[in-house]
Amino acid sequence: MLVSRGSRGAVVAICATLLVTVGGCGGSTTTDDETAVTAVRLYGTDGNMSNSFGAEFAEQAGLLSGMKGTSPLTPLSDDFVDRLRTVDPQLNDFLYAGEAYDAVVISALAAQLAGSTDPADIAAQINGVTTGGEQCDTVSFCLELARDGEDIEYRGVSLKRGGFTDAGEPSTASYATLHFGANGQINSGKTEFVGAGDESTTTTAAPPPAKPQGGGSGRTGAPLKLGGLLPRTGDLALAYPPLAAGTALAVEEINEAGGVLDDPVEWFDGDDGTNPDVARDTVARHVEEGVHVIIGAGASGISREVLPDVVRAGLILFSPCNTDAGLSSIDDSGLYFRTAPSDLLQGRALADVIMRDGPQRIAVVARKDSYGEGLQENVRSELSRAGIGPDRIKLLTYEPPAGADAPPVDFASGAQEIKTFGADAILIIGFGESADVIKALATAGLPIDE
Repeated sequence: MLVSRGSRGAVVAICATLLVTVGGCGGSTTTDDETAVTAVRLYGTDGNMSNSFGAEFAEQAGLLSGMKGTSPLTPLSDDFVDRLRTVDPQLNDFLYAGEAYDAVVISALAAQLAGSTDPADIAAQINGVTTGGEQCDTVSFCLELARDGEDIEYRGVSLKRGGFTDAGEPSTASYATLHFGANGQINSGKTEFVGAGDESTTTTAAPPPAKPQGGGSGRTGAPLKLGGLLPRTGDLALAYPPLAAGTALAVEEINEAGGVLDDPVEWFDGDDGTNPDVARDTVARHVEEGVHVIIGAGASGISREVLPDVVRAGLILFSPCNTDAGLSSIDDSGLYFRTAPSDLLQGRALADVIMRDGPQRIAVVARKDSYGEGLQENVRSELSRAGIGPDRIKLLTYEPPAGADAPPVDFASGAQEIKTFGADAILIIGFGESADVIKALATAGLPIDE
């Protein structure tokens, strides 16, 4: 989800957000000064477990060999992948593409059921779209039911089991354990999927009665206008292609199925820049354009920054990739939703991946923002629950770049701290800039174990 910053690319996040862990009880090597150094395994998150991140190591692909981690990811059908590639033939990463597609489709179905494009009316229907009615899994069939005023239970690309909770987020999720191969690319042959969450947390609150399309239904405000707030630039730009493809495909298929409230859905593109100032400018422009639902932001921290502006304008913010657990209880006036699962779920999945490798001393390095520090604490808590004492865990953070022209992350001192600590497992929670962290570890002489 990152764009390249000089020799360095930005990584997917977000949506800000998932962890990749590589843990292991490695042996030790001896440096020239006869100091024993423990071999380490690398782990990552949704922000850096992607083929685009691997491209940041074109001259050092071997550094990522064996690195593994977790990411919210549902097994994608060949048909869905083929449809995405009609939008972007060069697409080779799919992280959050399904979540982006579902965020757009759920918004459209909610507007159709509400018989209105008023954001408050749409918001009142969103949770109900995902639970309690007739199951449907295609845009055309779901829209047909919604036009007839039927209660529906949407099961799309990423939303397969439980529906949304009262907080407007998935009650269950699918996670993938991803592995980098020797070529610095994800080895799909090693990808494993596991479910997480609890379907019993799905909301039981009934939405307002649906308004069938047709005479006297009180339809208002068509066409439905959706605005993008996705990381076309910035530290998450490497994640942009699958997000953009997912949203574009959804809009295309909604309109091919007849649109919403008799009109084609309109899409207004917009960049969040992985930067609060860029994101606020985009939100302000969407307000002027009359947008009803904003799809984004990419990073959890960016959504936190712009949500007050979105709420003040009375619009919906619907992110396909925010994972910060704290967003579940943020003051949003009922206008914030996400198709990405909370990092409370990811933290458990990630800790399990690390613990399977039997590490003795674990360093958890995170970018200093709500996504990084929030996930870091979730993982620490889960590792502690698994019996890893505080003397065996070292927590470090780093300041992410302030902008595209900012200097690279300097993690030299942090790398030395980890070396002295004797970690044999290092989890790196970040976006594209975390490539600098890994390179600093190698420069410090830490032998990365495959």
